[in-house]
Amino acid sequence: MNIFEALRISHETQRALADHLIKTEGDSPERRSLFKELKLELAAHAAAEERFFYVPLIADDMTQEPSRHGIAEHHEMDELVEQLEATDFTSPGWLATAKELHHKIHHHLEDEEQGIFQLAGKVLTEAEKLSLAKGYEGEFVSQRVGR
Repeated sequence: MNIFEALRISHETQRALADHLIKTEGDSPERRSLFKELKLELAAHAAAEERFFYVPLIADDMTQEPSRHGIAEHHEMDELVEQLEATDFTSPGWLATAKELHHKIHHHLEDEEQGIFQLAGKVLTEAEKLSLAKGYEGEFVSQRVGR
């Protein structure tokens, strides 16, 4: 498995969790469970992706700016997660923020898959793509277990 395939697995999970989360209502066990799972997925993915995808790409002029933008979007999503944690699950504001996070996730993943992946494909060697996938997967699992 290469780095792009490894990242897409988490991307699909993020999309599904975000899609389900915005369909929940009130302070339900389902909403709490989906939010907790999405929060864990986003945090583990961002930590592993930054280390094993973006950091190597920042070294190349062609991928430096898109990589910085991707990392900035991770921070924006972190801030939305923090807002959700500080808001009552029954508040209309909670759902509004969840929808904003949903939009940001979908936008970010599309940027990566439709833009950054293509640029990275030109910059990384086949061996690097495989090696980075192994590093990413190990870090992702470590982050998930450690939280």
